[in-house]
Amino acid sequence: MGNSSVRKTKNFNPTNCAVTYCMNIIGGKWKPVIIHLICKDVNRYSLMQKAMPEASKQTLTNQLRELEADGVIERIVFAEIPPRVEYRMTPFGDTLLPIIDAMRAWGKEHRKDS
Repeated sequence: MGNSSVRKTKNFNPTNCAVTYCMNIIGGKWKPVIIHLICKDVNRYSLMQKAMPEASKQTLTNQLRELEADGVIERIVFAEIPPRVEYRMTPFGDTLLPIIDAMRAWGKEHRKDS
């Protein structure tokens, strides 16, 4: 059987729109949060899981794989016992940081605190 986790929207951009291209890369409920966490040195799977308890393990794994496939983050495997894996931003991913920072600032300004 083939790869069932292929994104439906990966190459969807019928009008060659720049916003659609960006959303194909960072769109999704958790990708902006993952990028923000990695930039704040929450760069291990277990730490991300603790920071986003509402995200399922499968969703977190899929979102990390998509970000890696798009060249936004890189996965570093350390040859240790037990094995350790960390994620870090790539130079391409670093170009997204102003967008993520703007989203954070907007959310901070406009959210309604309970």
